[in-house]
Amino acid sequence: MINICISSDENYAKYAGVLIASILYNAAPEDELCFYILDGGINNSTKEEILKLKNIKDCIINFVEIDDTLFEDYRNINTHSYLPLAAFYRLKLSLLLPKVDRVIYMDCDVIVNVKLGTLFDVDLDGNILGGVLDINKRMLKKNSYYINSGVLVIDLDAIRKQHIEEEFLYWTKEHLNTIQMGDQEIINEVLKGRIKILDEKWNVQSSNFTNRSSYTNTPYIIHFVSKRKPWHFGSFSYHRKYYFKYLQLTPWALTDDEKWYWYVWNQIVSLYRYFLYRPLFIFRPRFYKALFYTYIKPLLKG
Repeated sequence: MINICISSDENYAKYAGVLIASILYNAAPEDELCFYILDGGINNSTKEEILKLKNIKDCIINFVEIDDTLFEDYRNINTHSYLPLAAFYRLKLSLLLPKVDRVIYMDCDVIVNVKLGTLFDVDLDGNILGGVLDINKRMLKKNSYYINSGVLVIDLDAIRKQHIEEEFLYWTKEHLNTIQMGDQEIINEVLKGRIKILDEKWNVQSSNFTNRSSYTNTPYIIHFVSKRKPWHFGSFSYHRKYYFKYLQLTPWALTDDEKWYWYVWNQIVSLYRYFLYRPLFIFRPRFYKALFYTYIKPLLKG
């Protein structure tokens, strides 16, 4: 059984559904998938829509009701205003999922393009969890092993045995007024030296054409890390085609009229806004690096 955990409230439930659709679509026929959705207030009607995703591939979908009072100590962290309380649910996974020993945790702004068996079975070499290095250079300068918490393979059994959740809480109380990166910073600081660094293909952090953690044309897992996600009209998301591909497998699929709005007009507005945002992008070395690795290098290999 491949256990996958996603944390969501009503606002993000649709995007969690697209993530689930992408996983089911790419799963191997023999894969047995069990989803644990940490429910931060999802409407019953929305839950019914999510359960319809079983039509793509049979699976187990569990909604885990959350008592937010368990997270009072995390509510007042000085971090990004757009970071919901649900983002901190992963800090108590061993408590919330008492019968689960290992899980893949994913944020709602993630899309999967491959089967997940290899990732789920990855050897953590005795570490607590595995993750991919973050794209944030400022944080990497402070900690060269700083990972992005959007995709994690977590040994929940080890967390219980080593009382890691208590460590998370203690560290948070000690640094409450200086935490800048929310749960991600807490995980990295508490588990420093106990994290397995995974291949970047398992969490390609994507913003626009230039800003990507990997320039591969075959990303295994895409993490939309910019503030404006592919579901925001006119966003710069380079990989948004994948989001819309899997959206069409869900109960929220676009109508023919909506397709023109999102596939054509959205693309035009996105390019226009990017020119306004970075008018001198052609003078940036990173633009040509992205151009080379995305288009030219694959041709040379061919």
